[in-house]
Amino acid sequence: MNNIARQLVPIRKKLDKVPALVKAEEVTKIPKEYIVLSGGALLFSLIFFHTGAGALCSIVGFAYPAFKSFQAIEHNIRGDDTQWLIYWVVFSFFHIIEAFEDYLIYWIPFYFAFKLAFLLWAMLPQTMGAKFLYDSFLKDFLKNNESRIDAALDEAKLSMSRAAAEMAAATAEISAAGLKSAADYAHRGDKKD
Repeated sequence: MNNIARQLVPIRKKLDKVPALVKAEEVTKIPKEYIVLSGGALLFSLIFFHTGAGALCSIVGFAYPAFKSFQAIEHNIRGDDTQWLIYWVVFSFFHIIEAFEDYLIYWIPFYFAFKLAFLLWAMLPQTMGAKFLYDSFLKDFLKNNESRIDAALDEAKLSMSRAAAEMAAATAEISAAGLKSAADYAHRGDKKD
């Protein structure tokens, strides 16, 4: 046990620089190196055993980028807005592909570990992965198919408008029939009294 404690000393020195961990240690009375190691083990098990890994990937894929997008909008930071718009285009494209391949994803071992690594690579400003994917592949694909995509979106909008109108008409008919039936029932009850 002494050997383990000696190996944790350098980790503890590094963790002393993180105020949140110092506070967590004070509150829980658990050494911060154990908090980090147990958190890492939990994260590892979530990702590699698919227990909540999808939720974790969704949180990572949305939370940090959404906050950074908010900052880019509110603080008017030039360059950041473009980076985050590019990230959202890449993320959306990836998410659409993933939705259609959902049944295959189940069979890929460690899929969520790879997805988490991909999302981090795509979002982090140090790697600029989303910009690389956008510039290398998506930009040309989207430019070449922009008119087809617009036409498909217009058709979908028209179809949804028709479907909404038909549902509204059907709902109105059902409501009218229900009101008539309730009125007839109430009228019959009045005649019996």
